Amino acid sequence: MSTRRQALSRLSAAAAVTAFPGLVAAQSDWPNKPIRLIASSSPGSSTDVVSRLIADGLSQRLGQPVVVETKPGAAGMVAAAEVARAPADGYTFVTIFGSYAANVTLNPQRTYKDSDLTGVSMVGLYPGLVVAHPSLPKTLAGIVQFAKANPNALSYSSGGAGTLAHIKMAQWAHLAGIQMTHVPYKGGAGQAIPAMVGGEVQLAFFNMASLLPHIRSGRLKALAAVPAKRLPELPNVPTLAEQGFPGIGTNAWQGMFAPAGTPKPVVDKLHQSVVAILTRSDQREGLAKQMMSVEVSKSPEEFTELVRRETQAWADFLRANPDIKAVD
Repeated sequence: MSTRRQALSRLSAAAAVTAFPGLVAAQSDWPNKPIRLIASSSPGSSTDVVSRLIADGLSQRLGQPVVVETKPGAAGMVAAAEVARAPADGYTFVTIFGSYAANVTLNPQRTYKDSDLTGVSMVGLYPGLVVAHPSLPKTLAGIVQFAKANPNALSYSSGGAGTLAHIKMAQWAHLAGIQMTHVPYKGGAGQAIPAMVGGEVQLAFFNMASLLPHIRSGRLKALAAVPAKRLPELPNVPTLAEQGFPGIGTNAWQGMFAPAGTPKPVVDKLHQSVVAILTRSDQREGLAKQMMSVEVSKSPEEFTELVRRETQAWADFLRANPDIKAVD
């Protein structure tokens, strides 16, 4: 670097300190008070579980209490809006799930913009399954054949309009060329899955963690695994890709976000702390028992770019299929 450029760099840094002394001080001693971590799902949900695990680890590493608040609703949008409105001072964050990317398009009337949040890191992946009531045909091909012969005779459950369980099943139905009825349950998976076990609805698209006990007991049958490879827990269940539907073979992710404008040193420090917490062997093993695989981003920028790409992909699909609504 030339002497002139070095002098200009030092001058710019000095000007920043002079113009924003409070901001620089706040970054240097962050955190110096309790932190809020908003979980976008109900207490006891996978989002709540991983949020509390992260909060405990952060409290130990950062030396300040990290308080988890659950704010479910609107497929994660209630929690996202809460954080989007929060001061960008490094003391409010949110853990939300992958339907966030689709809901940016599904909810045009939401009270914040996607640019109001910035990514910190992905925290984990949840493998999904397509499952059915035992009374249905034993294969996806058989169900497609039945549904084509009987439009809207089949219904599928979800934890609410705009959730991954809704939009993924709607996407599959679109690709399969069939029509089904969506039945959202305000009580989430805890209400939607028992409804399917009881025969109120016939199909669903949920995380394996919620479904495995019912599959093993025979109350539900697994038709397809969502990941690119078969699941070790259910090696005889073919993937969606194997059955001709490669376009929706992605797992549900969870990630952490901050208000846009949060100082980069704070976001970077939080990212480093979250990665250190989740990549410990005991944490990986504990989350594996919850059917969650730890998946962290290399940087906040990498995660932000992933969300941008997913948001664009869902926008393209949903705009081409305006019948898929956030509110049924």
